Amino acid sequence: MKPLQGLTVLDFSQFLSGPSASLRLADLGARVIKVERPDGGDLCRRLYISNLELDGDSTLFHSINRNKMSFAANLKDPDDLSKVIRLIESADVLIQNFRPGVMEKLGLHYEAVKKINPRIVYGEITGYGKTGPWKNKPGQDLLVQSLSGITWLSGDQEQGPVPMGLAVADMFAGAHLVQGILACLVRRGVTGEGGLVEVSLLESLLDVQFEVLTTFLNDGGKAPQRSGINNAHAYLAAPYGIYKTSDGYLAIAMTPVSQLGELLDCAPLAAYSDAKTWFTRRDEIKRLLAGHLSQRSTAHWLGILEPADIWSADVLTWPRLLEHEAFRSLSMTQEVARAGGAKLETTRCPIRIDGELLLSPVGSPKIGEHTEDIWRKMGEEPEEQLMEM
Repeated sequence: MKPLQGLTVLDFSQFLSGPSASLRLADLGARVIKVERPDGGDLCRRLYISNLELDGDSTLFHSINRNKMSFAANLKDPDDLSKVIRLIESADVLIQNFRPGVMEKLGLHYEAVKKINPRIVYGEITGYGKTGPWKNKPGQDLLVQSLSGITWLSGDQEQGPVPMGLAVADMFAGAHLVQGILACLVRRGVTGEGGLVEVSLLESLLDVQFEVLTTFLNDGGKAPQRSGINNAHAYLAAPYGIYKTSDGYLAIAMTPVSQLGELLDCAPLAAYSDAKTWFTRRDEIKRLLAGHLSQRSTAHWLGILEPADIWSADVLTWPRLLEHEAFRSLSMTQEVARAGGAKLETTRCPIRIDGELLLSPVGSPKIGEHTEDIWRKMGEEPEEQLMEM
């Protein structure tokens, strides 16, 4: 039995942040019902990555909405809204990520929902919070990254701002929302009361920068200075970075430069015995190291560094990673399928409970695929029957 089995989550959210949160709750055993518009559903159904589509929906939608049900409802229609309110009466969690004010207009904001179901845990994600001058700005991942300062941490010094290659604001916000929801569910188990959980994309990106932002706040407000070459962390000394070898790339983390010079038989590096210079002169150190490492293969250097317990690693592409036994041993992928037979290989939940993987073969739903079944069960035995689905 999965930890959240028996709990019902109503997911009104779209795109990535909210659905990533409800996906994790589904992985942990909750029954997640996506409440979608009958005409088009979640906008993520048409948000494509490399134009890949499966069974009429984007692979992005499939990957982030597997193991969920879909209830089609026009929230502006009184009859559909009354059905949704019935669902809310017996739900445990509600998630939404509309812009501030949207749920208030629909009468489904927290204070209204709390009157319907005092035990509900209400989770909401905004772009920048519900107050302040940015509250109505589009909460889109690249825009939030650009406003958060995080784009000045990646890339080399002369490159300008470099965004992360993933929708990190969405995914971190979704993870933070799950943490808050689970905390409120624990509290509800003690007090019987639900609660409101609020996160924003901007606050989540500020939080994950806690280490470097704290340094900035306590270091006289000095802006982060990226390395001019092989930058991997704006606040770490040489040799921290990724280096080209004769046949690939090699990552080297925190290591005494003088020791590295001795191991690699590079006398110029060994001369940097003063640890303070490893930061103040990191660019010249990295240039020396880069020139030296480029002469031999990645395997050659790893054969020297790993036995000496130097933190180093090959830099793998996805094809090479997926062929490696270390990846296969994790069983990190699973196949999911829709009722109509459309299949997709995707990742699994990264969490293990009691030594067991959290797997499910259930793919993403068609728009409104479960509306009639959910409503029929509600009419028979609202709570008991709903829980059995």
